[in-house]
Amino acid sequence: MIERVLPAGVEAAEHAGPPVPAPLHPSEEAAVVDAMPARRAEYAAVRECARTALRRLGLADAAVPAGPDRAPVWPPGIVGSMTHVDGYRAAAVGRADTWAGIGIDAEVRAPLPPEVASLVMSDDERSALARTDPALCLDRVLFSAKESVYKVWYPVTRSWLGFEDVDVRLGDGTFTARIGRTGLRTDVLHGRWAVGDGLVVTAIALARA
Repeated sequence: MIERVLPAGVEAAEHAGPPVPAPLHPSEEAAVVDAMPARRAEYAAVRECARTALRRLGLADAAVPAGPDRAPVWPPGIVGSMTHVDGYRAAAVGRADTWAGIGIDAEVRAPLPPEVASLVMSDDERSALARTDPALCLDRVLFSAKESVYKVWYPVTRSWLGFEDVDVRLGDGTFTARIGRTGLRTDVLHGRWAVGDGLVVTAIALARA
């Protein structure tokens, strides 16, 4: 499903269902050494997706440890993103000489709780969704889009970006995100979204200038 929202040149891998047991590299172990078994299993499963995607770029058996900020540390010359939600996990990677950043996100296809929606969406964003089909759960799509924006933003800037700093407008399977802070070479990002199999997925691949 994640490949539906990614452009050519970005490699991805995904897995649905319970996490399949997967080995960890020694450098990856530190992040989950004291974790509960369920957390460890999910961490390992999403990294197995990352390794599968990296092999498609020609990198065999690469490690993807977590940094001090818990963000994934990709091999030199690679940019990427990982996501996981109950019953689903995915990773997407590309070469850094082609892509400045990649952000993906998956969410359960369900309306946002009102208290979350009030934090995530501005009045203008809420108004833009007011007459859309509730079955599409576009408030959840908008939330996911902002998560994908952050996954592009943070590895470049190493700074916080709040929901209120990003204005997202949804199109037919696409979205435009305007960022109210400086840090990237652009303040407008374009992405894609899809719904299906009980999930919402979004992605942004920012091309290298």
